[in-house]
Amino acid sequence: MTPRYLVAFHPKRALHRFTDLLVIGGGLSGLRAANAAAANQSVLVVTKDRIQESNSNYAQGGIAGVIDETDSFENHVQDTLNAGGNLCDRSVVDTVIREAPRRIEELIAWGTRFDSHQEGSLMLGREGGHSHQRIVHALGDATGREVMRAVIQRTRERQNIQIMENAFTMDLLTHEGRCHGAVLGVGTDKPTLVWAKQTILCTGGCGQIFRESTNPPVATADGIAAAYRAGVELRDMEMMQFHPTVLYIAGSSRFLITEAVRGEGAHLVDASGHRFMPEYDPRGELAPRDVVSQSIVCQMSKTQHPCVYLDLNHLDPKEVKSRFPGIAKVCQEFGLDITQDRIPVRPGAHYMIGGVSVDIEGRTSLPGLWAAGEVTSSGLHGANRLASNSLLEGLVYGAHAGEGAARAAAEMPDRYEALKIEGPATSAPVEPLDIGDIRNAMKSLMGRLCGVQRDAASLRQALDSLESYCSYALPRQFDSVEGWELQNMLLTARLMAASALAREESRGVHFRNDFPETNDEQWRRHLTVQIDRDGGRPRQTPML
Repeated sequence: MTPRYLVAFHPKRALHRFTDLLVIGGGLSGLRAANAAAANQSVLVVTKDRIQESNSNYAQGGIAGVIDETDSFENHVQDTLNAGGNLCDRSVVDTVIREAPRRIEELIAWGTRFDSHQEGSLMLGREGGHSHQRIVHALGDATGREVMRAVIQRTRERQNIQIMENAFTMDLLTHEGRCHGAVLGVGTDKPTLVWAKQTILCTGGCGQIFRESTNPPVATADGIAAAYRAGVELRDMEMMQFHPTVLYIAGSSRFLITEAVRGEGAHLVDASGHRFMPEYDPRGELAPRDVVSQSIVCQMSKTQHPCVYLDLNHLDPKEVKSRFPGIAKVCQEFGLDITQDRIPVRPGAHYMIGGVSVDIEGRTSLPGLWAAGEVTSSGLHGANRLASNSLLEGLVYGAHAGEGAARAAAEMPDRYEALKIEGPATSAPVEPLDIGDIRNAMKSLMGRLCGVQRDAASLRQALDSLESYCSYALPRQFDSVEGWELQNMLLTARLMAASALAREESRGVHFRNDFPETNDEQWRRHLTVQIDRDGGRPRQTPML
């Protein structure tokens, strides 16, 4: 049983705020959505931590877009389709990619300083799965930080946009089949009910479900879980992308080693120094992420070694340090000189491809609720995200959802009314829970049993354990962020494991050892899950 609301609340005993647009999440998609509102519309952006804490801020690689005259939209579209495991929505891919140059120009106009050549043209990098140089980047390997700096600054300059930091969104407010805002915890003993004409969900991913992850601590599946409890349709929840190269050093925070390192010519070698990727794929280190991750796991198994290594010794040391200053600095803290020493890496949870189902405008299945960015399943990525298409998706869908929500809000009259929506109190169990212990156990079992390679026995074992955790953790009403995050992660992990068990084939990032082949006849379709339909069990839906 999944309770409807995480906490008890009543309109008579809550604080209230009213706004035209409520944007939940302060990453790139959320801020782009907020900036789409008209100047006379009130916008409230809420973030669970500081606004700088988002997956967008930590993005290293860059933004993919057709900039060079030797490239073409058709090439970028085809690369995306090839990477996507025959599960992409072609019309979505075409729309997003054709908007890329305009969105990049928009960021430049807003003050983003992308890396450029002396004559002023943009430097373009290449990453796995791309046939051309088309990745714009900034500060070498800190694109997300520079993009977010510029977008945050622009957002703060907008008089109609308010940013509320350190506000945890517990649930979406729903009444008579429509979203009316959200329930927030903002450090007081009373919840805050934000009533909005339109709500836009941009809460990012869920990498913290796994022990090995590149995601910051805030990526705890809050938006996905809140949407599910509200009856919103989710899709492709089995599709978690694992980044092939995550720094693997005791004491390290599992720092991401960007795909661009391999794009610049780095080799992957095993413990004996053997370069193994050409044996798995003719594209070698530039194969898509799903192929590289699965190849690394196989090679680790063959060598009985806990990691593989990135070798940059054959590259120009000066160019390496200039292109990847952030990576060089982090590795240096652990005594590694990336121009001379091999970098120990292994796959880690990186990007949630599945999530809230949205159409091309960012509409969800719940009227009044829009969504953009990593929290969504848009059809762009299919079964495997092409490198550097994520920030692009956030920009495009942030703009679409923001514009659509702003138009819808403009058609609605101002009504400062608190609806009769109540979160009932439950009887609290006497025995306290060790939240940290359950969280660690969940993260460990998801890494072992629902990781890069899966099979029915492991997934059933994972589900049994998750069902047990959920049975005594979900019914409780916690009064802390740690408790709410645990409930959101457990719920999302259970949905992920159930969907992974249901899809009996291998496609993109979803690899089943017991079903190693791709089965287009039966499985070239999406899996959807919704709490109000079939008891929340995954359902197959045909491709459009």
